[in-house]
Amino acid sequence: MSDSSEKLPISDYYKVIDYVTIFKSAKWWEAIVVYESSGRRSIGFYLWEKRNDTWKRKNKFSVRNLDEWNKLKNAVDQFTPKLSSK
Repeated sequence: MSDSSEKLPISDYYKVIDYVTIFKSAKWWEAIVVYESSGRRSIGFYLWEKRNDTWKRKNKFSVRNLDEWNKLKNAVDQFTPKLSSK
């Protein structure tokens, strides 16, 4: 599912299993990454900013297990109706 010929700007400490780019421009890159660290897999929500022609991580949020994901998903599902303007 990897969708870019450009190498994902993630630390070599992590083994990238797969990723999908959500948004990419000349200055910003958002991606969701399945990565492995110390034998455990997580899903990371990444945001990088390009500075001096180099991608620098601006933000990272990780989901470590299915229980955590279900709590996050339920919370987001409760708020999605509020995205619509009335």
